[in-house]
Amino acid sequence: MVIFEVKDMSCRHCVRAITEAVAKVDKSAAVRVDLATRRVEVESAVSGVDELAQAIKDAGYTPFLATGSATSAGSPRASCCGGR
Repeated sequence: MVIFEVKDMSCRHCVRAITEAVAKVDKSAAVRVDLATRRVEVESAVSGVDELAQAIKDAGYTPFLATGSATSAGSPRASCCGGR
């Protein structure tokens, strides 16, 4: 299981966008999103951490490993709704 912190995720639209992005790289991945804590848990037998992080980044978000290590470069955006 890979756990990402996605601080620029702020609403259900963000949750859907991230879930769909992960599904594009692994349709069988189990994705659990906790919007309150802004954490995304992914269980994938097919995709690795880098591929999952890139899918989330390609959707417009900034994923970090829950341990605090960045998995992708770039500045966090203000989310789809402008909030943080």
